[in-house]
Amino acid sequence: MRNTGAINGSWFMLLFLMVLILGRVQVSTAATCDVSELSPCAASIFGSAPPSSDCCSKLKNQQPCLCGYMQNPSYRQLINSPVAVTMSQTCNVPIPRC
Repeated sequence: MRNTGAINGSWFMLLFLMVLILGRVQVSTAATCDVSELSPCAASIFGSAPPSSDCCSKLKNQQPCLCGYMQNPSYRQLINSPVAVTMSQTCNVPIPRC
């Protein structure tokens, strides 16, 4: 006679471990929101230089953080500026509607 309680417990434990592992992968791949990561974009934001590939790469990495930056009054004007719109179009990173 099989002990179905032990089998169900084993499946539950396996499922629980998979959720933990996948949860850690999700957390480790999440963006670290740090506006200083956008420093390669300074020449585009404060000057007339087109965004570099490094700038576009950093902008794409920080894309999940843009709504948080827009909530900060210090950054809101920069993100809503015409320069930022042009930069987002050039880098193919849409400005989110938050």
